[in-house]
Amino acid sequence: MLFNMDHISSKFTELYGKSPKMFRSPGRVNLIGEHTDYNEGFVLPAAINKEMVFAIAPNGLDKCRVYAADLNESEEFLLADLKASDKGWCNYLIGVVAQFQKKDIQVAAFDLVFGGNIPIGAGVSSSAALECGLGFALNELNGTGLDKLELVKMAQKAEHEWAGVQCGIMDQFASMFGKDNSVIRLDCRSLEKAYFPLNIEGYKILLLDTGVKHSLASSAYNTRREECEAGVAFFAKSNPEIKSLRNVTVEMLDEAKGKMDATVYTRSRYVVEENNRVLAACEALEKGDLAKFGEQMYGSHNGLSKEYEVSCPELDFLVEQTKDKDFVLGSRMMGGGFGGCTINIIKEEAIDAFVSETAKIYHAETGIELKAYVADIVDGSSVL
Repeated sequence: MLFNMDHISSKFTELYGKSPKMFRSPGRVNLIGEHTDYNEGFVLPAAINKEMVFAIAPNGLDKCRVYAADLNESEEFLLADLKASDKGWCNYLIGVVAQFQKKDIQVAAFDLVFGGNIPIGAGVSSSAALECGLGFALNELNGTGLDKLELVKMAQKAEHEWAGVQCGIMDQFASMFGKDNSVIRLDCRSLEKAYFPLNIEGYKILLLDTGVKHSLASSAYNTRREECEAGVAFFAKSNPEIKSLRNVTVEMLDEAKGKMDATVYTRSRYVVEENNRVLAACEALEKGDLAKFGEQMYGSHNGLSKEYEVSCPELDFLVEQTKDKDFVLGSRMMGGGFGGCTINIIKEEAIDAFVSETAKIYHAETGIELKAYVADIVDGSSVL
Protein backbone atom coordinates (compact mmCIF):
# COMPACT_ATOMS: atom_id res chain seq x y z
CA MET A 1 0.00 0.00 0.00
CA LEU A 2 3.05 2.24 0.29
CA PHE A 3 2.64 3.44 -3.29
CA ASN A 4 -0.52 5.22 -2.17
CA MET A 5 0.72 6.46 1.19
CA ASP A 6 3.14 9.03 -0.21
CA HIS A 7 0.51 10.32 -2.62
CA ILE A 8 -2.03 10.79 0.22
CA SER A 9 0.53 12.45 2.49
CA SER A 10 1.80 14.88 -0.16
CA LYS A 11 -1.78 15.76 -1.21
CA PHE A 12 -2.53 16.63 2.42
CA THR A 13 0.49 18.95 2.64
CA GLU A 14 -0.43 20.53 -0.70
CA LEU A 15 -4.02 21.22 0.42
CA TYR A 16 -3.47 22.23 4.03
CA GLY A 17 0.18 23.32 4.25
CA LYS A 18 1.21 21.12 7.17
CA SER A 19 2.32 17.57 7.98
CA PRO A 20 -0.31 14.95 8.85
CA LYS A 21 -0.39 11.85 11.02
CA MET A 22 -0.89 8.72 8.92
CA PHE A 23 -3.22 5.76 9.51
CA ARG A 24 -4.46 2.77 7.53
CA SER A 25 -7.51 0.52 7.65
CA PRO A 26 -8.11 -2.60 5.53
CA GLY A 27 -11.00 -4.14 3.65
CA ARG A 28 -11.93 -7.74 4.37
CA VAL A 29 -12.82 -11.12 2.93
CA ASN A 30 -14.98 -13.77 4.57
CA LEU A 31 -13.62 -17.28 4.06
CA ILE A 32 -16.77 -19.05 5.22
CA GLY A 33 -19.91 -18.34 7.29
CA GLU A 34 -22.39 -16.40 5.16
CA HIS A 35 -25.80 -15.12 6.34
CA THR A 36 -24.97 -16.54 9.77
CA ASP A 37 -24.19 -13.16 11.37
CA TYR A 38 -27.79 -12.03 11.89
CA ASN A 39 -28.60 -15.53 13.19
CA GLU A 40 -26.09 -15.17 16.06
CA GLY A 41 -23.79 -17.67 14.36
CA PHE A 42 -20.14 -17.91 13.38
CA VAL A 43 -18.21 -16.15 10.60
CA LEU A 44 -14.57 -16.48 9.49
CA PRO A 45 -13.32 -13.18 8.04
CA ALA A 46 -9.83 -11.73 7.57
CA ALA A 47 -8.43 -8.27 6.84
CA ILE A 48 -6.76 -7.97 3.42
CA ASN A 49 -4.16 -5.77 1.74
CA LYS A 50 -6.78 -3.71 -0.07
CA GLU A 51 -6.70 -0.69 2.22
CA MET A 52 -7.62 2.91 2.93
CA VAL A 53 -4.86 5.32 3.95
CA PHE A 54 -5.67 8.42 6.02
CA ALA A 55 -3.67 11.65 6.41
CA ILE A 56 -5.14 13.71 9.24
CA ALA A 57 -4.31 16.62 11.56
CA PRO A 58 -6.24 19.01 13.84
CA ASN A 59 -7.02 22.35 12.14
CA GLY A 60 -8.06 24.61 15.04
CA LEU A 61 -11.29 25.59 13.21
CA ASP A 62 -14.94 24.91 13.98
CA LYS A 63 -15.31 22.71 10.90
CA CYS A 64 -13.76 19.61 9.38
CA ARG A 65 -12.32 19.72 5.86
CA VAL A 66 -12.13 16.38 4.06
CA TYR A 67 -10.84 15.34 0.65
CA ALA A 68 -11.45 12.00 -1.11
CA ALA A 69 -8.31 11.59 -3.22
CA ASP A 70 -9.64 8.77 -5.42
CA LEU A 71 -12.72 10.80 -6.36
CA ASN A 72 -11.03 14.22 -6.40
CA GLU A 73 -13.90 15.55 -4.26
CA SER A 74 -13.86 17.69 -1.13
CA GLU A 75 -16.43 18.49 1.54
CA GLU A 76 -16.70 20.48 4.79
CA PHE A 77 -18.96 20.01 7.81
CA LEU A 78 -19.51 21.93 11.06
CA LEU A 79 -18.86 20.00 14.26
CA ALA A 80 -21.55 21.95 16.11
CA ASP A 81 -24.21 21.12 13.50
CA LEU A 82 -23.72 17.73 11.84
CA LYS A 83 -25.95 17.30 8.81
CA ALA A 84 -26.07 14.63 6.11
CA SER A 85 -24.01 15.48 3.02
CA ASP A 86 -25.19 15.02 -0.55
CA LYS A 87 -21.81 13.32 -1.12
CA GLY A 88 -22.53 9.77 -0.04
CA TRP A 89 -18.94 8.95 0.96
CA CYS A 90 -18.83 11.85 3.41
CA ASN A 91 -21.76 10.53 5.45
CA TYR A 92 -19.64 7.58 6.61
CA LEU A 93 -17.15 10.08 8.07
CA ILE A 94 -19.78 12.38 9.57
CA GLY A 95 -21.45 9.28 11.06
CA VAL A 96 -18.24 8.32 12.88
CA VAL A 97 -17.81 11.85 14.30
CA ALA A 98 -21.45 11.71 15.43
CA GLN A 99 -20.76 8.53 17.44
CA PHE A 100 -17.98 10.28 19.39
CA GLN A 101 -20.32 13.21 20.09
CA LYS A 102 -23.01 10.80 21.31
CA LYS A 103 -20.54 9.69 23.96
CA ASP A 104 -19.98 13.33 24.94
CA ILE A 105 -16.46 13.18 23.51
CA GLN A 106 -15.36 16.49 22.02
CA VAL A 107 -13.60 15.73 18.75
CA ALA A 108 -11.17 18.47 17.67
CA ALA A 109 -11.92 19.76 14.16
CA PHE A 110 -9.60 18.16 11.61
CA ASP A 111 -8.35 18.18 8.05
CA LEU A 112 -8.35 14.82 6.28
CA VAL A 113 -7.19 13.32 2.99
CA PHE A 114 -7.97 9.64 2.36
CA GLY A 115 -7.69 7.20 -0.50
CA GLY A 116 -6.81 3.61 -1.21
CA ASN A 117 -6.82 0.55 -3.40
CA ILE A 118 -10.02 -1.17 -2.21
CA PRO A 119 -12.05 -2.11 -5.29
CA ILE A 120 -15.46 -0.44 -4.92
CA GLY A 121 -18.48 -2.69 -5.37
CA ALA A 122 -16.49 -5.93 -5.08
CA GLY A 123 -17.89 -6.71 -1.63
CA VAL A 124 -14.68 -6.26 0.36
CA SER A 125 -16.10 -3.55 2.61
CA SER A 126 -14.62 -0.21 1.62
CA SER A 127 -17.24 1.42 3.87
CA ALA A 128 -16.06 -0.47 6.97
CA ALA A 129 -12.45 0.47 6.20
CA LEU A 130 -13.48 4.12 5.94
CA GLU A 131 -15.41 4.09 9.23
CA CYS A 132 -12.84 2.08 11.18
CA GLY A 133 -9.91 4.10 9.84
CA LEU A 134 -11.41 7.42 10.88
CA GLY A 135 -12.60 6.06 14.24
CA PHE A 136 -9.14 4.65 14.96
CA ALA A 137 -7.46 7.93 13.92
CA LEU A 138 -9.77 10.15 15.98
CA ASN A 139 -9.31 7.89 19.02
CA GLU A 140 -5.51 8.34 18.70
CA LEU A 141 -5.58 12.07 17.87
CA ASN A 142 -7.97 12.98 20.68
CA GLY A 143 -6.47 10.56 23.23
CA THR A 144 -9.92 9.20 24.06
CA GLY A 145 -8.68 5.71 25.00
CA LEU A 146 -11.64 3.79 23.60
CA ASP A 147 -10.94 0.09 23.07
CA LYS A 148 -11.13 -1.52 19.64
CA LEU A 149 -14.45 -3.27 20.25
CA GLU A 150 -16.06 0.04 21.20
CA LEU A 151 -14.69 1.60 17.99
CA VAL A 152 -16.10 -1.33 15.98
CA LYS A 153 -19.58 -0.81 17.47
CA MET A 154 -19.37 2.92 16.76
CA ALA A 155 -18.37 2.27 13.14
CA GLN A 156 -21.31 -0.11 12.72
CA LYS A 157 -23.72 2.47 14.19
CA ALA A 158 -22.32 5.14 11.85
CA GLU A 159 -23.31 2.91 8.93
CA HIS A 160 -26.77 2.19 10.37
CA GLU A 161 -27.59 5.79 11.23
CA TRP A 162 -25.82 7.85 8.55
CA ALA A 163 -25.55 5.54 5.53
CA GLY A 164 -28.88 3.78 6.13
CA VAL A 165 -27.36 0.28 5.85
CA GLN A 166 -28.40 -2.17 8.59
CA CYS A 167 -25.14 -4.14 8.36
CA GLY A 168 -23.98 -6.83 10.75
CA ILE A 169 -20.81 -6.30 12.74
CA MET A 170 -18.47 -8.62 10.82
CA ASP A 171 -17.04 -6.10 8.33
CA GLN A 172 -16.02 -3.53 10.93
CA PHE A 173 -14.77 -6.25 13.29
CA ALA A 174 -12.48 -7.74 10.64
CA SER A 175 -11.19 -4.33 9.55
CA MET A 176 -10.26 -3.41 13.12
CA PHE A 177 -9.15 -6.78 14.57
CA GLY A 178 -7.43 -8.33 11.52
CA LYS A 179 -4.19 -10.20 12.15
CA ASP A 180 -1.40 -10.95 9.68
CA ASN A 181 -1.79 -14.41 8.09
CA SER A 182 -4.72 -15.30 10.36
CA VAL A 183 -8.48 -15.62 10.02
CA ILE A 184 -10.83 -14.56 12.83
CA ARG A 185 -13.57 -16.86 14.01
CA LEU A 186 -16.12 -14.39 15.33
CA ASP A 187 -19.02 -15.55 17.45
CA CYS A 188 -21.73 -13.08 16.42
CA ARG A 189 -23.70 -13.78 19.60
CA SER A 190 -21.01 -13.11 22.22
CA LEU A 191 -18.56 -11.15 19.98
CA GLU A 192 -15.82 -13.46 21.25
CA LYS A 193 -13.03 -14.00 18.75
CA ALA A 194 -10.41 -16.66 18.11
CA TYR A 195 -7.55 -16.45 15.61
CA PHE A 196 -6.59 -19.37 13.37
CA PRO A 197 -3.39 -19.23 11.30
CA LEU A 198 -4.09 -19.51 7.57
CA ASN A 199 -0.97 -21.39 6.47
CA ILE A 200 -1.55 -21.61 2.73
CA GLU A 201 2.03 -21.41 1.52
CA GLY A 202 2.11 -21.72 -2.26
CA TYR A 203 -1.56 -20.72 -2.47
CA LYS A 204 -3.28 -17.34 -2.65
CA ILE A 205 -6.73 -15.93 -2.05
CA LEU A 206 -8.23 -14.93 -5.41
CA LEU A 207 -11.41 -12.88 -5.75
CA LEU A 208 -13.30 -13.09 -9.04
CA ASP A 209 -15.77 -10.23 -9.47
CA THR A 210 -18.90 -11.18 -11.43
CA GLY A 211 -19.46 -7.52 -12.32
CA VAL A 212 -23.17 -7.92 -11.53
CA LYS A 213 -25.44 -6.84 -8.69
CA HIS A 214 -28.94 -8.17 -9.22
CA SER A 215 -31.79 -6.04 -7.89
CA LEU A 216 -33.09 -8.97 -5.83
CA ALA A 217 -30.30 -8.52 -3.28
CA SER A 218 -31.95 -6.22 -0.74
CA SER A 219 -35.50 -7.60 -0.91
CA ALA A 220 -34.24 -11.20 -0.72
CA TYR A 221 -32.03 -10.30 2.26
CA ASN A 222 -35.06 -9.04 4.18
CA THR A 223 -37.10 -12.10 3.17
CA ARG A 224 -34.34 -14.46 4.35
CA ARG A 225 -34.21 -12.71 7.72
CA GLU A 226 -37.99 -13.14 8.06
CA GLU A 227 -37.75 -16.83 7.11
CA CYS A 228 -35.05 -17.37 9.73
CA GLU A 229 -37.19 -15.60 12.34
CA ALA A 230 -40.09 -17.90 11.39
CA GLY A 231 -37.77 -20.86 11.98
CA VAL A 232 -36.86 -19.55 15.43
CA ALA A 233 -40.54 -18.99 16.24
CA PHE A 234 -41.37 -22.60 15.28
CA PHE A 235 -38.75 -24.09 17.61
CA ALA A 236 -39.45 -21.57 20.39
CA LYS A 237 -43.05 -22.86 20.64
CA SER A 238 -41.80 -26.10 22.20
CA ASN A 239 -38.63 -24.61 23.73
CA PRO A 240 -38.93 -20.94 24.77
CA GLU A 241 -35.18 -20.80 25.46
CA ILE A 242 -34.48 -20.86 21.72
CA LYS A 243 -33.78 -17.25 20.73
CA SER A 244 -31.95 -17.77 17.42
CA LEU A 245 -31.04 -20.50 14.92
CA ARG A 246 -27.73 -20.75 16.78
CA ASN A 247 -29.62 -22.81 19.40
CA VAL A 248 -31.03 -25.22 16.81
CA THR A 249 -29.29 -28.52 15.95
CA VAL A 250 -29.42 -30.75 12.86
CA GLU A 251 -31.20 -33.39 15.00
CA MET A 252 -33.94 -30.87 15.92
CA LEU A 253 -34.35 -30.03 12.24
CA ASP A 254 -34.62 -33.72 11.30
CA GLU A 255 -37.36 -34.08 13.91
CA ALA A 256 -39.19 -30.98 12.59
CA LYS A 257 -39.10 -31.95 8.90
CA GLY A 258 -42.63 -32.10 7.47
CA LYS A 259 -44.03 -30.30 10.52
CA MET A 260 -42.82 -26.81 9.60
CA ASP A 261 -43.12 -24.74 6.43
CA ALA A 262 -40.88 -26.38 3.80
CA THR A 263 -39.09 -23.15 2.77
CA VAL A 264 -38.52 -22.09 6.38
CA TYR A 265 -37.14 -25.57 7.07
CA THR A 266 -34.69 -25.35 4.14
CA ARG A 267 -33.47 -21.87 5.10
CA SER A 268 -33.05 -22.88 8.75
CA ARG A 269 -31.18 -26.02 7.76
CA TYR A 270 -28.72 -24.00 5.69
CA VAL A 271 -27.90 -21.69 8.64
CA VAL A 272 -27.43 -24.55 11.12
CA GLU A 273 -25.21 -26.46 8.65
CA GLU A 274 -23.21 -23.35 7.77
CA ASN A 275 -22.36 -22.76 11.43
CA ASN A 276 -21.15 -26.36 11.60
CA ARG A 277 -19.07 -25.80 8.44
CA VAL A 278 -17.31 -22.80 10.05
CA LEU A 279 -16.39 -24.91 13.07
CA ALA A 280 -15.22 -27.77 10.82
CA ALA A 281 -13.17 -25.32 8.72
CA CYS A 282 -11.40 -24.03 11.85
CA GLU A 283 -10.67 -27.58 12.96
CA ALA A 284 -9.20 -28.28 9.50
CA LEU A 285 -6.92 -25.22 9.82
CA GLU A 286 -5.71 -26.38 13.22
CA LYS A 287 -4.79 -29.75 11.69
CA GLY A 288 -3.28 -28.15 8.56
CA ASP A 289 -5.84 -30.01 6.43
CA LEU A 290 -6.34 -27.55 3.57
CA ALA A 291 -8.25 -30.07 1.42
CA LYS A 292 -10.87 -30.37 4.18
CA PHE A 293 -11.01 -26.57 4.47
CA GLY A 294 -11.68 -26.35 0.73
CA GLU A 295 -14.46 -28.93 1.01
CA GLN A 296 -16.23 -26.72 3.55
CA MET A 297 -16.02 -23.77 1.13
CA TYR A 298 -17.68 -25.80 -1.63
CA GLY A 299 -20.29 -27.03 0.86
CA SER A 300 -20.99 -23.43 1.80
CA HIS A 301 -21.53 -22.42 -1.82
CA ASN A 302 -23.80 -25.38 -2.48
CA GLY A 303 -25.91 -24.45 0.56
CA LEU A 304 -26.06 -20.77 -0.40
CA SER A 305 -27.06 -21.65 -3.96
CA LYS A 306 -29.48 -24.56 -3.45
CA GLU A 307 -30.86 -24.14 0.10
CA TYR A 308 -30.61 -20.45 0.92
CA GLU A 309 -31.06 -19.47 -2.76
CA VAL A 310 -29.01 -16.27 -2.67
CA SER A 311 -26.58 -17.10 -5.47
CA CYS A 312 -27.06 -16.23 -9.16
CA PRO A 313 -26.08 -17.82 -12.50
CA GLU A 314 -22.89 -15.75 -12.73
CA LEU A 315 -21.62 -16.79 -9.27
CA ASP A 316 -22.56 -20.44 -9.86
CA PHE A 317 -20.81 -20.37 -13.24
CA LEU A 318 -17.53 -19.09 -11.73
CA VAL A 319 -17.56 -21.64 -8.90
CA GLU A 320 -18.28 -24.40 -11.45
CA GLN A 321 -15.14 -23.44 -13.43
CA THR A 322 -12.96 -24.37 -10.42
CA LYS A 323 -14.37 -27.81 -9.65
CA ASP A 324 -12.23 -29.88 -12.03
CA LYS A 325 -9.05 -27.92 -11.25
CA ASP A 326 -6.64 -29.70 -8.90
CA PHE A 327 -4.86 -26.39 -8.23
CA VAL A 328 -8.01 -24.89 -6.61
CA LEU A 329 -8.58 -25.89 -2.98
CA GLY A 330 -12.01 -24.32 -2.61
CA SER A 331 -14.38 -21.74 -4.05
CA ARG A 332 -17.67 -20.12 -3.05
CA MET A 333 -19.73 -16.99 -3.41
CA MET A 334 -18.87 -14.35 -0.79
CA GLY A 335 -21.23 -11.78 0.68
CA GLY A 336 -24.97 -11.19 0.55
CA GLY A 337 -25.39 -12.80 -2.86
CA PHE A 338 -27.01 -12.11 -6.24
CA GLY A 339 -23.67 -10.79 -7.53
CA GLY A 340 -20.35 -9.64 -6.15
CA CYS A 341 -17.33 -11.95 -5.90
CA THR A 342 -16.38 -15.55 -5.56
CA ILE A 343 -13.53 -16.24 -3.16
CA ASN A 344 -11.08 -18.93 -4.22
CA ILE A 345 -7.96 -20.51 -2.70
CA ILE A 346 -5.70 -21.29 -5.62
CA LYS A 347 -2.08 -22.29 -6.28
CA GLU A 348 -0.10 -19.13 -6.86
CA GLU A 349 1.65 -20.45 -9.96
CA ALA A 350 -1.70 -21.23 -11.63
CA ILE A 351 -3.37 -17.85 -11.08
CA ASP A 352 -2.42 -16.04 -14.30
CA ALA A 353 -3.38 -18.86 -16.66
CA PHE A 354 -6.58 -19.65 -14.72
CA VAL A 355 -7.74 -16.02 -14.67
CA SER A 356 -6.97 -15.57 -18.36
CA GLU A 357 -8.86 -18.71 -19.37
CA THR A 358 -11.80 -18.11 -17.02
CA ALA A 359 -12.14 -14.48 -18.18
CA LYS A 360 -12.51 -15.68 -21.79
CA ILE A 361 -15.11 -18.31 -20.91
CA TYR A 362 -16.99 -15.89 -18.62
CA HIS A 363 -17.10 -13.18 -21.26
CA ALA A 364 -18.36 -15.65 -23.85
CA GLU A 365 -21.08 -16.76 -21.41
CA THR A 366 -22.16 -13.37 -20.01
CA GLY A 367 -20.63 -10.59 -22.11
CA ILE A 368 -19.04 -9.19 -18.92
CA GLU A 369 -15.33 -8.45 -18.42
CA LEU A 370 -14.14 -10.45 -15.42
CA LYS A 371 -12.13 -8.60 -12.77
CA ALA A 372 -9.71 -10.51 -10.55
CA TYR A 373 -8.00 -9.48 -7.30
CA VAL A 374 -5.31 -11.36 -5.39
CA ALA A 375 -5.45 -10.70 -1.65
CA ASP A 376 -2.99 -11.21 1.20
CA ILE A 377 -4.12 -11.31 4.83
CA VAL A 378 -2.86 -8.42 6.96
CA ASP A 379 -3.22 -6.66 10.31
CA GLY A 380 -6.26 -4.52 11.13
CA SER A 381 -6.43 -0.72 11.49
CA SER A 382 -3.15 0.82 12.62
CA VAL A 383 -0.88 3.85 12.76
CA LEU A 384 1.50 4.15 9.80
